[in-house]
Amino acid sequence: RITQPPPALDLCDVKGQESAKRALEIAAAGRHNIVFYGPPGTGKTMLARALAGILPPLTDDDMLEVTAIHSTAGLLANGEAVYWPPFRAPHHSISHVAIVGGGAFPKAGEVTLAHKGVLFLDEFPEFPRAVLEALRQPLEDGYVVVSRASSSAKFPAKFTLIAAANPCPCGYFGDQVKACICLPTQVSKYQKRLSGPILDRIDIFVDVHAVKTKDLVNLPLGEASKDIRGRVQKARDSQQKRFTSKPIVSNSEMSSKEVKEFCNLEEESKQLLAAAINKFQISARGYGRILKVARTIADLAESEEIKSSHIAEAIQYRVKDN
Repeated sequence: RITQPPPALDLCDVKGQESAKRALEIAAAGRHNIVFYGPPGTGKTMLARALAGILPPLTDDDMLEVTAIHSTAGLLANGEAVYWPPFRAPHHSISHVAIVGGGAFPKAGEVTLAHKGVLFLDEFPEFPRAVLEALRQPLEDGYVVVSRASSSAKFPAKFTLIAAANPCPCGYFGDQVKACICLPTQVSKYQKRLSGPILDRIDIFVDVHAVKTKDLVNLPLGEASKDIRGRVQKARDSQQKRFTSKPIVSNSEMSSKEVKEFCNLEEESKQLLAAAINKFQISARGYGRILKVARTIADLAESEEIKSSHIAEAIQYRVKDN
């Protein structure tokens, strides 16, 4: 096995943004979909690309499956294998066929090439609506079906989605430093490009704010990606053990039945979650996603019980659900 991860930005080089880095660790540990919101220049893209450096290597079974996909797509030289989760980052001008696959003889698209890895969509709202809506099936089912007149093909597409988005066309809506120049109608129209069904499939929402210039100079280096990767691996090992008899491997894949089985809450946590549901008008789907994220946070803390502190942290990543 190849022990060295592929080249990636080390999180220790990212100054500040501790809450965003924490969210990234949680997303990696539980394979949760995550969106970074914020104005240009705040480091959203940098954080997203650093995700590759905190992901553990593929298991032997996943390595064989991913290698087969990439070999069939002509992306590997003879004898090469994929030992680390693939990281795909298509441009927002990508077509519907290129994202899900297709052609006269159906072939894999980006969602399949990201299988068992990460699909990074920068400038998320800029992607064509047809492309965004095409993500619904793979995000929900873990596969995509490409149908043509002569044939139909089913491709695996179980990936973690990480996206970066500006809050408006100019990028500065809600920014405390630079004023937004967009009209309210422009802001509303831009934000509605991301439909409810797509946002409902996101587990973690993070607002990323600019780091002050003096902090960029004075802040010490952060924690290294390899150390974070160690915690991510431990959390994934816990999930693998938990789901030994289940057809899933991560917290993000839990069904409502499995959430009920593995996410029991103490009374204090129940009350905290009930208050959040009322205050933020969180949907039933959002409620389930909070519990899944809280389960991952507990795993990172090496805790079998989901405590109120885990629920509180998970809730803060769901405030855009309203």
